[in-house]
Amino acid sequence: MWKPTRKASISIQRQIINWILDQIQSGDWGVGTKLPPQRQLAIQFNVNRSTIQQALEELKADGILNSKVGSGVFVANNSWNVLAKNNQPNWQKYIEASIHRPNYHTIQLINEFEQDDSIIRLGTGELSPSLLPTKQLKESLHKLSFDGKDFGYSSPQGSTKLRHELCNYLKKRGITTKPENILIVSGALQALQLMAVGLFETGSIVFQDPISYLNSIHPFQSYGMQMKSVNRDKQLKQTLQLKKKNRQSIFYTVPTLNNPTGRVWTFQEKQHLYNTCKELQIPIIEDDVYSELLFQSPIPSIKSLDTAGQVLYIGSISKTLSPGLRIGWIVGPTPVIKRLADIKMQMDYGSSAVSQEIVTYWLTSDLYENHLIELREHLRFRAKFVENILNQQFSSIAKWENSSGGFYIWLRFDEPIVTKEFFLKLLKRKVLINPGYIYDPDDSDHIRLSYSYASLDELKKGLQILYEESLTTIKNSCTP
Repeated sequence: MWKPTRKASISIQRQIINWILDQIQSGDWGVGTKLPPQRQLAIQFNVNRSTIQQALEELKADGILNSKVGSGVFVANNSWNVLAKNNQPNWQKYIEASIHRPNYHTIQLINEFEQDDSIIRLGTGELSPSLLPTKQLKESLHKLSFDGKDFGYSSPQGSTKLRHELCNYLKKRGITTKPENILIVSGALQALQLMAVGLFETGSIVFQDPISYLNSIHPFQSYGMQMKSVNRDKQLKQTLQLKKKNRQSIFYTVPTLNNPTGRVWTFQEKQHLYNTCKELQIPIIEDDVYSELLFQSPIPSIKSLDTAGQVLYIGSISKTLSPGLRIGWIVGPTPVIKRLADIKMQMDYGSSAVSQEIVTYWLTSDLYENHLIELREHLRFRAKFVENILNQQFSSIAKWENSSGGFYIWLRFDEPIVTKEFFLKLLKRKVLINPGYIYDPDDSDHIRLSYSYASLDELKKGLQILYEESLTTIKNSCTP
């Protein structure tokens, strides 16, 4: 006898509704058929009676069933007509039953309006087209020679030439590795998605800083993992032990030019996290995609401390060279890399072979290093430009720390004005921000202010509009 299963991807209630519809469409329950009593169905399906009641109410609302007072529930006379009209799939129900969680509405709006050229983008986490080495990239294509194999699928772990070159390049981050310990991926986000699917069980715990980029995407949450924010203080070990218990867990962090705060960890902070997690056997995901944009001398990575395969290291050229090339990498123990490579091949048969050739060429020549030197100077100038405007206009209503590199200034208003309403008011005036609440649901004080994308004129105009709306909002909030 059929019973719903709790292991299915759709709810128990939806399974029961689908089963009833099958009985009607197959002809087992014709028009006028009286359904078994709710109590009997509840016992048969081993569910609460309320679940049966809710399923029947939905079918009655759709016109499939009707009820007669004192008599029970019946297949409606027009059930066949209703079903005939609904012969197209109900995609909304498919969507609602799917595994991957939808993103916040604010982020959906950000993704949508970033495609509008009339919008001033004050929060965008990418380089302006004017900062990309477009001309040099085009020229490098002419200097590369391709054969037929180069236009085919890549090998499971990615280009051997690129992985060999990355071994040399990563020494600058204090990382000693081998080609077999590297997997080429289509950016850092795919690295996280592969880890979520391939390494962790449902119910695993992902530890993170209280303000985290992971809160604005759902690579782990969508697969049933729990996100837990922790403070990296003197009680870190006790906190992790208390929250971890016997569950599988991992610690995710962006220690160099954190997204969204722009903060840079000290070497002592990195040592503290590494030693604590090593003692508790908690792996670390080090997201290091911004480190090459640091204005000061770089601090060795957490991975450089790793002597036990504790750290999974993520790098990328999306923030430095070109997001469109879609090339990043994971460095980790061989079994982990083999596992993730197998999953990646099942998903996309490898990253672009042409993009890998381009990145290899740039790394083996002086092109990449020279580009980074020039790019850091451009970003330093833009950061100072924005900081001057903030000093002139925002010092009485907000606080911030000057940028240490990368793209962002973490702007904190003195009043909790950063709400969805505030976001929409700015959007109406053609200014797009990244509000703090997408990185911490309880944050109504911050915005992630980016100086990397908008032109200088747009930054000046956008910040003026931000200032005006901020003053208006503060004034209205103080009005009794």
